[in-house]
Amino acid sequence: MSKSAATRARPLSPHLQIYKPIPTMVMSIVHRITGVGLYFGILLVAAWLLAAATSEDWFNTVSAIYGSWIGRLILFAYTWALIHHMLGGIRHLVMDTGKALGKQSSTTVATAMPFVSIGLTLLLWVVGYFARGA
Repeated sequence: MSKSAATRARPLSPHLQIYKPIPTMVMSIVHRITGVGLYFGILLVAAWLLAAATSEDWFNTVSAIYGSWIGRLILFAYTWALIHHMLGGIRHLVMDTGKALGKQSSTTVATAMPFVSIGLTLLLWVVGYFARGA
């Protein structure tokens, strides 16, 4: 007697462990992660604005926290997430117009994304420090 349909091996649905990571897939995942990071990072901006509107003591306390090395590291990561997410959005906007949809061009743009976002983040922080006079 042959096996019934219920006992035959069924095909598995593909998942991330099956696929080889390619730049476009990795950048899509990073884009989602930076979106979540921005969601929580906006709380930092809200706390800063609330402190600025509340009192000078509270503003100085928040400024001291953000000015510490761990605060600056978090703000740097937030800045990178903001720039990376913005570049990902621009990338998708360009792709929505029908450009850069080919395998080579989309892979090239996705491969350049981390380097461009890190470079722009560093540039923004350097300009910020020079403008501040620190």
